[in-house]
Amino acid sequence: MSKELIINVHAAGAVDIALLIDKKLIELHHEKSENNYAVGDIYLGTVSKLMPGLNAAFIDVGHERDAFLHYLDLGPQVKSLHKFTKQILTDKNFTPWPRIKDKESDIVKSGKVMDVLTRNQRVIVQVAKEPISNKGPRLTSELSLAGRFVVLIPFSEGISLSKKIVKNEERTRLKKLVNDIKPKNFGVIVRTVAENKSISEIENDLKELLRKWESLVNQLRTATPPFRLHGEGERLFTLVRDILNSDFTAIHINEQNLYQEIKSYISNKAPELEKIVKLYQGKQDIFQNFAIDKQIKSSFGQQVNFLGGCYLIIQHTEALHVIDVNSGNTSSKEVSQEESALKVNLEAASEIARQLRLRDMGGIIVVDFIDQKLASNKKLVYEKLKDAMKSDRAKHKVLPMSQFGLIQITRQRVRPELSVITTEKCPTCKGTGEITSSVALLEEIELKIRYLFQNLNHTQIILEVHPYVAAFIKRGLLKSIRWSWLIKYKRWVRIKSSANMQFTEYRFLNLSSEEIKL
Repeated sequence: MSKELIINVHAAGAVDIALLIDKKLIELHHEKSENNYAVGDIYLGTVSKLMPGLNAAFIDVGHERDAFLHYLDLGPQVKSLHKFTKQILTDKNFTPWPRIKDKESDIVKSGKVMDVLTRNQRVIVQVAKEPISNKGPRLTSELSLAGRFVVLIPFSEGISLSKKIVKNEERTRLKKLVNDIKPKNFGVIVRTVAENKSISEIENDLKELLRKWESLVNQLRTATPPFRLHGEGERLFTLVRDILNSDFTAIHINEQNLYQEIKSYISNKAPELEKIVKLYQGKQDIFQNFAIDKQIKSSFGQQVNFLGGCYLIIQHTEALHVIDVNSGNTSSKEVSQEESALKVNLEAASEIARQLRLRDMGGIIVVDFIDQKLASNKKLVYEKLKDAMKSDRAKHKVLPMSQFGLIQITRQRVRPELSVITTEKCPTCKGTGEITSSVALLEEIELKIRYLFQNLNHTQIILEVHPYVAAFIKRGLLKSIRWSWLIKYKRWVRIKSSANMQFTEYRFLNLSSEEIKL
């Protein structure tokens, strides 16, 4: 099984990240350059409102909308955190390490937010969900710092291990190892990738997290809310940290600086995988080269095809997502209706699991499978869907198929759902339904070439057009349209063909491949 990460850096600073398994697109992430509220970021905020009816508080962390903090997200040791925060803010010489003697009793689960928080109180909080739609971030006071092998939890003493580590001997080894090296009044969660790792690797990861904690506390001493004390960093590095393992065969990056950063990061975290980081220098767009653009266009529409003529219909509402499975024209006379329905449903289960990860769909998802009569077949479909979703890193729960052929899924949503518009406005009519003669296309292009050369004094430009138009412009050796432009304007026009361009669409680029706006 080949596992690749393709990283596409845009000129504006945004980054697209695609995860391919056996060349098939499984996950797609878009990291905006201005994304300031990422999951895991820690802030010093101020309680702006207390809402007894919701048993929650609204916290000012600098977002245009106040962030939401529910009582159940405070964490049992929130009183210890508040006491520690107050001591750090008032005593510059107070130790940055949580002390056992300062530990307060746990809050009760049935308590009230008014008993814990007061208006205008300064509090340390962590982003649990990014701003979605018209809602501000969702917060928690149960802080955690995530590393590659372990997660550090202040004001706790527990040690827990990933459920995916199944060998009893390894679980015992890791628990004893962590118990020997962890500091007092810190809890630790051991991640799946820590399996079979040496004590030095895990200890180094833990020491790095402790340095981050010390830096966070030192910033807290002089911070004025709202203030970000700790940033998880770009989602790209978080993603690499969370999913990188020995199964990866390549990480392709199309930008030199980020290539060096990723290579350095992996060299530090997993030196044995440094060789898989590769700088993409091809002339074709990196997503085109790896056929990702094509997969995006076929995977993000309302209708998603699979298994020949079968397809899914995916619709989104305010309350939930609905997926309908259709057999299309795949019915076969050689098998019974029940067998045909089972075959389609099993294939649909795999595609649905992929779609949930690809679109990062969260909340409630209802899937309407093709009707089946046999309870054993319904169970097969349910088990197939559960198995296909095992590799999904988001928390989720799948309920057995109901008598109506419906399966309900809940999936954790911590970021806005990824939406890719797969319909395009016609570049010829601009959505009006009226077009001008296509014969005028080349005349229009030449007028702009003349303006670029004679008025803007460009010495060399790149014209990006549809492959058919590119072939027409370059047709003939000495009598081509491009040669006629060279004779007229004494300057060369490079022609770049792009399958993503519509037939009458075009644009001009400079030598750095940046678009020239006209």
